[in-house]
Amino acid sequence: MIHVVLYEPEIPQNTGNIMRTCMAANLKLHLIEPLGFYLDEKHVRRAGMDYIKDLDYRVYPNWEEFLKLHQDGEFYYMTRYGKKAPSQFDFTQAKRDIYLVLGKESTGIPKEILSQHLDRCMRLPMVPNARSLNLSNCAAIIVYEVLRQLDYPGLCTHETLKGEDWLTQ
Repeated sequence: MIHVVLYEPEIPQNTGNIMRTCMAANLKLHLIEPLGFYLDEKHVRRAGMDYIKDLDYRVYPNWEEFLKLHQDGEFYYMTRYGKKAPSQFDFTQAKRDIYLVLGKESTGIPKEILSQHLDRCMRLPMVPNARSLNLSNCAAIIVYEVLRQLDYPGLCTHETLKGEDWLTQ
């Protein structure tokens, strides 16, 4: 299984977009507190997180509590300090669940965590004077790179609401 982990996310709209991506790709989402927003119904709806009812997600009080429950996974970290693109990792060789960790919008994943996993840090290639991309865009890019390598397991590759032949009708 593939998991997305958001370390202390701050912007509800980014988390809402990531929730939609996780729901659509049948991934589990893990949210590490503190969160920069509330997950109550009023705030969730305002942030566009209308897929939350169909999403498999869990909230943890801190990184340590999350690790206690998920230490057996294969962790990959999205950071501007990574030296490899996501496509340079071979996710088909994963023997355990894959955890894609993204940091908070303002400061990313703490250096103390990243420095222990340099071989699993990834960066999206971009021009030298670009610091970063939007968090939800980064999540979607790395999620779909993993799914592409695994040939989109369990996902539908054709339109089901209007029918796969809708364009030719």
